[in-house]
Amino acid sequence: MPIVSVFFGIVIRMYHDDHPPPHFHAAYQGFEAFVAIETGEILHGSLPKKATRIVRQWALDHRAALMANWALGEKLLPMEMIPGADLDD
Repeated sequence: MPIVSVFFGIVIRMYHDDHPPPHFHAAYQGFEAFVAIETGEILHGSLPKKATRIVRQWALDHRAALMANWALGEKLLPMEMIPGADLDD
């Protein structure tokens, strides 16, 4: 599963040709969650509270890039890296 971003120890991955709704996988210190691209809400799994807040805001800030990667993944094309929350202004 391609890694599309890493920040503050949080690893963001997306599968090629994954099931709807559009989402990504966030992993942090043994926790894993599926996160909806549209809302930044956790669909399945869990993350610590602070990591959840960071991931949710990052997802909302990078929604267009995440959706572009989702579209690439549906076509089985290489996905692009997305800047992490630690690089956002």
